Amino acid sequence: MLEIPIRDAQATLSRVIDNARRGEPCIITRHGRREAVVLGFEEWERLSRVPSFGRLLAEGPLAPGDLPERNAGWLRNADL
Repeated sequence: MLEIPIRDAQATLSRVIDNARRGEPCIITRHGRREAVVLGFEEWERLSRVPSFGRLLAEGPLAPGDLPERNAGWLRNADL
């Protein structure tokens, strides 16, 4: 993945976008730190449709009794 400073990305924005559209994302850095990623719209759409793990669990076909009862106190009472 291409990594370029923000000033170079500004100067070559058209090329950065063309690369992203071809499936080559670009990391934009500022003062050597990674700040943003430019990726193609189709890739962004694909990634935005991936549900979170919590959402998958919440929407799953669970019936009462499928999951064990939660014991929240066992870690607090353990001798470590």
